[in-house]
Amino acid sequence: MRAHHILVAIGAALSLAACESKADKTAEKQADVLEAQAAATPNEAQETALNAKADAIEQKAGDADAGATTANTPDTSPSK
Repeated sequence: MRAHHILVAIGAALSLAACESKADKTAEKQADVLEAQAAATPNEAQETALNAKADAIEQKAGDADAGATTANTPDTSPSK
């Protein structure tokens, strides 16, 4: 019985890990484009603005699925 519980727990964990919504995938692609533009610009104000817009897109997608996915926590700080 214990082995059954372990298998169920593993299956649940794998299901949750694979649960990325279409909104998350689309937002991630849009954010990647903005982040690439931010990295390419020599203007720090533009870089900050583009990264903020990318973060907002990712966050909105995460909010849209009621927190079902958590892999889209943005961290595009130019100071890192």
